[in-house]
Parts: sequence; C-alpha cells; structure tokens
Amino acid sequence: MLSDFIKALRSSNVTVSTAESIDANKVLATVGIENKLLLKHALSMALAKGIDDKKIFNKCFDLFFDQNMRLDETKDHDRQLSVESEDEHTKAADVLNSLEGETLLSILESDDQIALQQLLAAAVQDVQLQNIRIFTQRGVYMRRILEKIGIDTVDERLYTPTDNDDAEKSDFETLKNLKASLIEDVANIVDKNLLLYTANGANNLRQEILQKTPLARIEVRDFKVMKQLVSKLAKKLTSIHSRRRRKAKRGYLDVRQTIRKNIQYDGIMFDTIWKRVQIDRPKVIAICDVSGSVSQVARFLLLFLYSVSEIIPKVRSFAFSNVLGEVTELFENNSAEVALAETIKKWGSGSTDYGGALSELERVVGHEIDHRTTVLILGDARSNYGDPGHLALRRIHNRAKKVIWLNPEPRSFWDTGDSEMQKLGACCDRVEPCRTLNHLERIISDIARTAA
Repeated sequence: MLSDFIKALRSSNVTVSTAESIDANKVLATVGIENKLLLKHALSMALAKGIDDKKIFNKCFDLFFDQNMRLDETKDHDRQLSVESEDEHTKAADVLNSLEGETLLSILESDDQIALQQLLAAAVQDVQLQNIRIFTQRGVYMRRILEKIGIDTVDERLYTPTDNDDAEKSDFETLKNLKASLIEDVANIVDKNLLLYTANGANNLRQEILQKTPLARIEVRDFKVMKQLVSKLAKKLTSIHSRRRRKAKRGYLDVRQTIRKNIQYDGIMFDTIWKRVQIDRPKVIAICDVSGSVSQVARFLLLFLYSVSEIIPKVRSFAFSNVLGEVTELFENNSAEVALAETIKKWGSGSTDYGGALSELERVVGHEIDHRTTVLILGDARSNYGDPGHLALRRIHNRAKKVIWLNPEPRSFWDTGDSEMQKLGACCDRVEPCRTLNHLERIISDIARTAA
C-alpha cells in the first residue's frame, strides 16, 4: 500500500528518495493505520520536505487513504474478515474469495454497503488501478473492475424475462437504478485514481517519450518540455555526484600511521590518522558542430553541459561550422535561450570544416590540455570531402586524459559518403552514437564519475 502512495506522490512531482521510502515504511510499522490523522502527520514528516510538497502530500493522502483503507475497515462487519497478507494484491484476492458465496446481486439486494465498499476496494487492488497512466485507459479499468465484482450476475437478472406484474417491474427498476449507481461509483473511483496517479501523467509520459526520441527529430514546440527534462536530469546527476564528492573529501584512514600512533595505548585506537585526498576537478572542453541538422542536437548538448556545471565546473565550450568560436562567456552572461540562439546564429552558418576547427582548437587551448582534461566532441564527422583534422585530433589526444566523440547519427550511417568517423574515431578513447537524452545522461554521468 505504501509503495503505491509513494508512486502517487512521485507522479505529482514530489521527489521521494529510497532512503525516505525506507523511513516511511518504518513510520507505518510504528504508527499503524488505526489513527489516520496521526499517520498523516507522521508520513508527512518523512516524505514532504517543503511547503509545496506538503500541500501536494495532503491532497494525495486524502485521496489515497480514503479508498485504500476500506480494505481493512471490517470491525463493524459481521464477517470479520481475517486479512493478514502484506501483499496488497493477495489481500484483495482474499477479500474477493471470501465474498465468492455472495454475488454482487445478493449484496445489492441486501443493501450491504460495507460488503459493497469492501468488494469495490478489493477489485481496485486486484486490477492494479494504480498502474493507470492516461485518461484513455479510464473505460478499460472501469470494465475490469465491473467484471471483477461480478456485474454479470446483475445483468443476468436484468435480462431474464419477467411476468410483468407490478412487483417484478418494481424490482426490475430498483435493480436497474442500483446498477446505474454502482457504475457511477466505479467511475468516481477510477477518476480519483486518475487524479491521484496521473496528476502530471500527460507531461510525464511526454517527457518519457522525448527522453528516448532522437534529438534531431525534436520539434520546436517540444523545446520547452525538453528544457525541463534536461534540467531534471542535470539535478539528478548533480545530486548523485556531489554526494560522492562530499564523502570522498573526508579522506581515508591511514592504517599504518594510526597503528603507530596508538602503540603507546597497547593497540587501543584512541587516535586515528586520516589521509586527506585532494579532489582533482575535471576539466571539460566541449566542441560542437552547429551546422545544418546537427545544430539541434548541439543545442541540447550545450544546454545539458551548462545545467550540470555544479558537478563539472570547468567547462569551456566551442561551436563551429566553418569557423571555430568559443561560447563559454556567452553562456555565462546570458540566459540559456539567448545564448543558444546567439550561438546558432553566429557560428551555425557555412559548410562544415572539421580540419580547420580542430586545428584552431589545438592552437587556442592546446597548451591548457593535460592529464585532467576531457575533450568532448559532438558532430557527425562529415567533412564535405575536405581535411578531417585527424592529425590535430591525435595531438590533442596525446595530451588529454580522454577524448570522447559523440555522433548524432546511427552507426549504420558512419563512414558513408563524406563521413570520416573511422579516421577520427581512431584518435579517440571513446566513440558512441548520441541520439537521445538518455545517451547524454549516461555519458555525462560517466565523465563526472571517472573524473572525480
């Protein structure tokens, strides 16, 4: 149950870490579910970090526990169902099995509201309504729930020929109204779960699709969403790698010096000696081909690099088509939108000249490249049948810690036509297709991890 609630919070853009999930489980085990208000306050302390998160938490809690706690509310019911399984799906199945002897028809005719609510709650769990993603699934889940509770028993009675006397007609109309009311109840349950689990469902689904979409195919109308997605991925990487770096700054235990220091105490470790390790911050030089179709991909790479500046602070970025220019200062002094537009406008015209760009890069920053420097190149390696610049790239490679080439084209396109990927790739430590944000995230994470 708690995992579904956390899923609902995350769908509403409340960040819940694994550690916070563990804390919430401990809270639930300690507090229990009998006192709903106490549970709400306790879970809020574990899962809601800010004012905005608490508002969302309160809304989600009321929606979620209003229906999910019904499965356990059996105190006043004459059956006193014993449901002890921790598995919610198993619990739901147990409830459904316990009511097998009483059809939905009999429950409706006896007006047993407790049994009906219990049956509905169990059916919701059994069909795993928490997995609903989009509005178009509404009808599908309604049918599944109705089938699970046994709507067929009601339909059989409604479609059975009657004697048409007044009593039969009255019973028929009553049952018809009860069915309509039941369908309305099921619709309300599904709508509540839609609200609970898909608060940002459309946006999340859109982001999930865009994350896997080739960058060259991203439409202008999706740029705003892409910016949000890039920012989210950057924050995740920042969180991961800054945590690793803080831990590393504590240093390492110097075992030899510690033992020597504590000889006077008969080996009892009163004093510990720590080695202080200086963190070698990575230096990244990024050079992007912004000509033609590659410009859109370069846009997202530059945006991503500057979004993760907290974990990779020393980034110098260059853009080129036929002329190389540095854009680092442009990004420092302008918003990302302005800087990107200006970069494409200023450096994106002309035919691609890899030979000239790589030679110019060597001239400008060659003296700065050392064993700490990662050189990141984005381009399709299409030289327009001119000098590919592999000799300059080899000299850069000999000085750098690592040279990584990211190609926005699929591997099947490499070395076709004017592509010089084989020749240029031989001067790199790593050559990979980079067509989606997923690729970018993985590669930037690798750079941050290996450079730490």
